[in-house]
Amino acid sequence: MKKTFQYTIAAFLFLGSFQKTIAQKKDDNIGTEVVNVVKPYTPTVSDAFKVKETPTLDDDDTKKKENIHYTIFSFPVASTFAPSKGKAANVDKSAEDKIFSNYLSLGAGNFGIINAELFVTENISNTDYFGGMLRHSSSQGGIKDVILDDKFFNTALDLTYGSRTKAMSWNADLGYKNQVYNWYGIYPGLLSDATIASIEEQQTYHTLYIGGRLGLDNILKESSFRFTRFWDAFGSAENRFVAKPSLEFDIIEHKIKADFIVDYISGSFDQNLDKTASIKYGFTNVGFQPSIKIQKEDFTVNAGVGFFYSATQEAGESKFFIYPQVTGSYKIVGDLMIFYAGLEGTLQQNSYHDFVQDNFFVSPTLAVAPTNQKFDVYAGLKGKLASSISYNIRGSYKNEDGKALFRSNIYNLSNANTDGYTYSNSFDVLYDKVKTLSFFGELKADFSKNVSFGINGTFSSFSTDVEKEAWNLPAIRLATTLDVTITPKCYAGTSMYFVGERKDVFEQSTVTPPLPDDVNITLKSYFDLNAHVGYKFSDRMTFFLKGNNLANQDYQRWLNYPVQGLQILGGASYKFDF
Repeated sequence: MKKTFQYTIAAFLFLGSFQKTIAQKKDDNIGTEVVNVVKPYTPTVSDAFKVKETPTLDDDDTKKKENIHYTIFSFPVASTFAPSKGKAANVDKSAEDKIFSNYLSLGAGNFGIINAELFVTENISNTDYFGGMLRHSSSQGGIKDVILDDKFFNTALDLTYGSRTKAMSWNADLGYKNQVYNWYGIYPGLLSDATIASIEEQQTYHTLYIGGRLGLDNILKESSFRFTRFWDAFGSAENRFVAKPSLEFDIIEHKIKADFIVDYISGSFDQNLDKTASIKYGFTNVGFQPSIKIQKEDFTVNAGVGFFYSATQEAGESKFFIYPQVTGSYKIVGDLMIFYAGLEGTLQQNSYHDFVQDNFFVSPTLAVAPTNQKFDVYAGLKGKLASSISYNIRGSYKNEDGKALFRSNIYNLSNANTDGYTYSNSFDVLYDKVKTLSFFGELKADFSKNVSFGINGTFSSFSTDVEKEAWNLPAIRLATTLDVTITPKCYAGTSMYFVGERKDVFEQSTVTPPLPDDVNITLKSYFDLNAHVGYKFSDRMTFFLKGNNLANQDYQRWLNYPVQGLQILGGASYKFDF
């Protein structure tokens, strides 16, 4: 580094002397001189220059995006690579059960129980079909401490013929049902042995019906009609005709629906309970129920109104009714939580046939009249707690005028009527204004494809206007079911029902020894435990075993009507095709 500096000084001196020499061409020669300068080198470091991470660009051309046009020239390339073919993985499939069109089921058990069911169906053509079902259930009786005959028979035959096309579907139905029951519920200690021996307690009911349904792919969506003839062994008879045409169409994305109803009923009883007069009744209810459906994303409303006119053919006054018919729902959290509510009313046509199906031990001396359900206002939540668990909770308040209540008939020893239902062993129908406050809850779960469970309950409070109690209406109803598929060939299930206390009354006159004129009776609550198991011997044959009232409870469904105890029923079902 020192030498370099020396060479630099010498160069400057040489240039200076050269300049001096040129200048001395005019001046005098002063001679030459050599000067050596020695100085140590002291380096210094300047500040570093740092490049910014985001430099500022002033070039306008960099801000413009140029459109680049290019083309790709494709040409084949020879390749000797040959990929091997892929092989799909095997998926284990469960064998599908073969579906048969017909089946026969037979079972028998203690108490002389016989259950039989035959179902057949056949496609006549690509559009037409025929079907029929024959059902029978009976018992030879044998309830503990029951003196009168308590056996029953129930046989029904239903036939249908129909057709289905893209533009229309229809079917015609024909059926007959025969039911035999006995008024075996006698008040303990009320009758002498001689009187009991003289009672003819059997009652027979007959039902014959013809009906049909028509569905069209136009404004007339669906219409149905049904004519029913019902009669019994004591000269009672009832005719009922119901027609329900329905219109449906869209206007500006709103669905308009109009339901029409014509409900005609006429019937008679040969005598009243005292055998002093006959009873006749007849009503024609005509209804028109227009409604509009409004749906906006998660919000749905069905707003409608019901207009009904009830014309009487016998005693009573014809009346006109208007009912609210509004329902709605809102999805709070999708399908997980849905709020729903409604305000609905209707005119309900009661019938002797329907009363018998609810209580086989009514007397053939009833007063039949419609029920004016003024309104039923309710609100609730439903949805899913998980993908396989659903729930439904609801509260409601219902106001009904002329609600039908079953109550035990009065016993009169001096009654000229000595038929088998006149010994306080049958039930009358009374009507009253009843207001009902109720809460309902339900939970259903499919724990897996092999296990399903359900439980529901209804808790009600009744208030009446004339009657002392809401006769034979329980305040609590509970039910639960469990079904399990144990193996592909074995299955089992169980169910339990609980019914709370009910009120009834024993009323009598002219009895020896004397009894209180009016005895209010509380029927105890009860539960009924049932179970069944089955084994699929083949695609066609299945064996089953059922148990009812497994706890052997001797409860009374109706006053003085105990039920059968533990019942065991075994049998088999067979599926087949023609």
